[in-house]
Amino acid sequence: MIKLKSFGIMAVILSLAMIQFTSCKETSRENPLLEESTLPFGVPDFSKIKTTDYLPAFEAAIQQKRAEIDSIINNTDSATFENTILALEESGKTLDRVSNIFFALVSADKTSEIGEIEKKVKPLLTELENDILFNKQLFERIKTVYDNEFETLQGEDKKLLEETYKEFVRKGALLSEDKMARMKEINMRISELQTQWGDMLTAATNDAVVWVDKKEDLAGLSEADIAQCAKDAENRGKKAPYAIVIVNTTQQQPLASLDNRELRKKVYEASVHRADGTGAYNTFPIVVEVAKLRAEQAELMGDPNYATYSLKNTMAKTPENVYSFLKNLISQYKPKADAQTKAIEEYARKTMGDDFELQPYDRFYYSAKMKKEQLDINDDEVKPYFNVDSVLINGVFFAANKVYGLTFKERTDIPVYNPDMKVYEVIDKDGKTKAIFYRDYFRRPTKRGGAWMSSFAKQSTLRNQIPLIYNVCNNAKAPDGQPSLLTWDEVCTMFHEFGHGLHGILSDCQYNRLSGTAVARDFVEMPSQFNESFAAIPEVFDNFARHYKTGEPMPADLKEKMLKSINFHTAYALGENLAATCVDLAWHMLSSKEIPTAENAQAFETEALTKIGLLDAQIPPRYSTSYFNHVWGGGYAAGYYSYLWTEVLAVNIADIFAKKGALKPETGQEFREKILSRGNTDDLMKMFTDFTGMKSPDPSPLLKARGL
Repeated sequence: MIKLKSFGIMAVILSLAMIQFTSCKETSRENPLLEESTLPFGVPDFSKIKTTDYLPAFEAAIQQKRAEIDSIINNTDSATFENTILALEESGKTLDRVSNIFFALVSADKTSEIGEIEKKVKPLLTELENDILFNKQLFERIKTVYDNEFETLQGEDKKLLEETYKEFVRKGALLSEDKMARMKEINMRISELQTQWGDMLTAATNDAVVWVDKKEDLAGLSEADIAQCAKDAENRGKKAPYAIVIVNTTQQQPLASLDNRELRKKVYEASVHRADGTGAYNTFPIVVEVAKLRAEQAELMGDPNYATYSLKNTMAKTPENVYSFLKNLISQYKPKADAQTKAIEEYARKTMGDDFELQPYDRFYYSAKMKKEQLDINDDEVKPYFNVDSVLINGVFFAANKVYGLTFKERTDIPVYNPDMKVYEVIDKDGKTKAIFYRDYFRRPTKRGGAWMSSFAKQSTLRNQIPLIYNVCNNAKAPDGQPSLLTWDEVCTMFHEFGHGLHGILSDCQYNRLSGTAVARDFVEMPSQFNESFAAIPEVFDNFARHYKTGEPMPADLKEKMLKSINFHTAYALGENLAATCVDLAWHMLSSKEIPTAENAQAFETEALTKIGLLDAQIPPRYSTSYFNHVWGGGYAAGYYSYLWTEVLAVNIADIFAKKGALKPETGQEFREKILSRGNTDDLMKMFTDFTGMKSPDPSPLLKARGL
């Protein structure tokens, strides 16, 4: 615990603490995590880091940060921006380095050893955070600076002070002693529960694999997909010759192709029931406890529910604003979704009989057949043109070069944590190194589901640090000697995650706390969703959509059909997102006394969707409560709406690019200067207005952009 002491006594204690920290470094000199990397650009040296290095590194780095915080608290000089706010910003650099590296592995390569270390580390970090956020002496210094200097500071200094002060207040620095003590307990318990959630969901998803004994049961899949099923079976213990791996979302890609209806049903049910207690795993007890604790957090802060508390720090501001936005979309979406469902069922009845009832595991299958019949195209025809390396180099990187002037040089000398990774030096148009970019695209049992961007180090001119950015996806890695081919959705995901990457790569901020993606959830998804728009721009598309064998571009007729098919039956994608969003909000609009029991959790989801008009067996939520990692394991609680909210921003910005010339460097430079480089250094709506000229976002083009 950090305690107030007289400065003389504290000086002795600090000296001893620093001697102890130095001694720790002396006796563990080979621990590469405790020293700045000597490799180019300060990249992590994964060739030297051992799993056994992490725990002692955390212990030493936490001790160092405590000493740094104590030195701020016990400074006898009056509190100023430099000796308090700036000192706080600069504290914990060693801990930042250790945490950034370790938690990258927790998400992307979580071995049993890493998992055990996580269980020990999370409580230490939560305790440290509690001790800092609820330290009265530290907050008094911060408040003194806020009261005395806020009006006179300018630019990033003013914003850093504002964000620091507001975070302490928002986390409970003004609470009474008893409420503060309870908030500490809640923070610690949520941290424990989220670790349990991550472990259980990963195990549940891996356990949900559907095993297949006979190749003929896989009829409808391409030979490449069947080979992938064989490889997935081998990678997971080969309980049968073939395995259909379950991914993080409700719907599963093979459902569009599998002729065997019983197998389709088995795959779908494995997905939706992976963690609801019908099998070996049940996350509902974790869900309801986290939901109740979050509601109690909000109540301690004087708010009726967690959504109200959480949304204050966003563009949307209130749950009412979010619901108004969603209900407008739902009213326009619902008739189109019902019409598409009816059309698919009527199509299926042509071959299956008038009494055939379309099930959720049938929808993708018959929709794909309709697309083939009406547009003469299916995914297997286009996948040979979407080789993962070509999409990245000739698509994602090509667009970034055209728009922002960036070039990419592969670096085989930089160590990685998994051999499937590749590393690129990002060079700016002035010839200087701008960032390092890592790609980790292939799924494995130690990687959680989904796709994401993060960093080993964020950009900061104060720290003289360039950004070390990584993208992670869960694409299937083809058997040796075969190309790893993508669906169009996976192509868009690569562009999406690199949009986040650009937000980090192009950051030009003084302070680590404000740089890159350190913005509200309902703004952070905008650069990524906007970057998806480049995938379909003809000059970009023609450059990456080349046959993996011949290198020939996609034929004009196939390209026309493919691009036209993007908006075929698109109501589903919008509907599953709306449903997931409303499930998230429903849970976080409850008071602590209203949280249902674990036994009633699924029924609560059903009731919530019924009330909002989105209960639809044909279009279930993209993530159901029991496997909604964004909400229970990640940082999107009461914030999943941000994907739709920021899609509006992205469409508005894409319209500006289209008018000015989508690939014009001048437009890219303006976007870079006014938004991508700015991090959280200014008001987010002001940034949007500065670039678009719009006083507020215009949601009207959204449905049109989705083909609805």
